[in-house]
Amino acid sequence: MGRRMQIAPHLSVEEVTEKLKTTANDRQREKWLVIYNVMVDARPADTIALHTATSRWFVYHTVSDYNRLGPASIEEDGRGGRHHAYLTAAAEQAFLEPFRAQAAAGHVVTTQTIHQAFEERVGQTVHSSTIYDLLHRNDWRNITPRPQHPKTDPEVQAQ
Repeated sequence: MGRRMQIAPHLSVEEVTEKLKTTANDRQREKWLVIYNVMVDARPADTIALHTATSRWFVYHTVSDYNRLGPASIEEDGRGGRHHAYLTAAAEQAFLEPFRAQAAAGHVVTTQTIHQAFEERVGQTVHSSTIYDLLHRNDWRNITPRPQHPKTDPEVQAQ
């Protein structure tokens, strides 16, 4: 069995209990529950993880972050986001605006054209999947004309 977890005294048990009751975010509530368990009954991380329905890793990291950074480590959720994007969302929309205007004017806009312009804009080569992801994020879709109308009458066309 592992050693007992220890917690820095940033908040009292009553304050942690209040945070636990008032927090609307499920992820934050799980973190406050871990902190509460360590404060009230210090046990090994495996036992706390079992009783809070989380993983041992989650317990270790929650307690470590709380000890180093205090309650702010629980209040802000640093997950998600576009950490490795070439352009911001607004810059992507601005980049696609000339192509949108071309498409609205009836011109055919190809991914190859967008790909070349994007590489010029960011100053490096990018994989083609980057362009498809960019178009998908900005609600572009592939519109191709039908070869013929479904209600076409071949005899009338022959005449």
